[in-house]
Amino acid sequence: MSHKIDIIPAIDLIDGKLVRLSQGDYAQKTVYAEDPLEVAKSFEGAGIKRLHLVDLDGAKVKHVVNYGVLDRIVSNTSLIVDFGGGIQSDEDLEKVFDHGAAMVTCGSIAVKEPEKFTSWIEKFGSDRMILAADAKDKMIAVSGWQEDSKLPLFDYLKDYTAKGITKVLCTDISKDGMMQGPNTELYREVMVEFPNIELIASGGVSKFDDLIALEEANIPSVVVGKAIYENTISIEDIYSHMSK
Repeated sequence: MSHKIDIIPAIDLIDGKLVRLSQGDYAQKTVYAEDPLEVAKSFEGAGIKRLHLVDLDGAKVKHVVNYGVLDRIVSNTSLIVDFGGGIQSDEDLEKVFDHGAAMVTCGSIAVKEPEKFTSWIEKFGSDRMILAADAKDKMIAVSGWQEDSKLPLFDYLKDYTAKGITKVLCTDISKDGMMQGPNTELYREVMVEFPNIELIASGGVSKFDDLIALEEANIPSVVVGKAIYENTISIEDIYSHMSK
């Protein structure tokens, strides 16, 4: 094994609770925990270092809502949190950093307002900005997948890596929340084309073997959500893998 994949659990928030949507559909919502902090602490206990925190309320209303949860998790754990969902203004972005996020994940703003997103990369540094690339058939989808853009994934990545982006969260949205396994082939192609980025694979991870397959394909990082909450990947397995 040339490297160990960085396992990044996702906590998606609605009304301050931990939920999951299937394929980004707010009508298909499952509440998994009333208190996301308890879940975050269990991740920390398993040796996990990073957390992907998503403000689904914020994504819907286009400004950040769940600052409080971010604050509590950062104050009560040592997890390195990246935060996404609803960050549309400089004010929101600064507030998220003020509340302790180490990094932010931005998607729709990067598609719709590239000048603004580019100014953020310049102002805050590319190490704090994660570019979200939600893709379907190698085309970018935006706004929590409510819309398709006419933008090819590889052009989008080429454009932003030229502007200094080094971290990319790539979600194959046809796989997301469907528990059918990740699109390892797509991530492999991205890595061939952009060998220097920290690619964070997302979507479709349903069992521990999926993590191993991504690791063997040399994908640097992976976001895991539903599989943990549906207990098809156990925290114990993650712990034993991390501590090997």
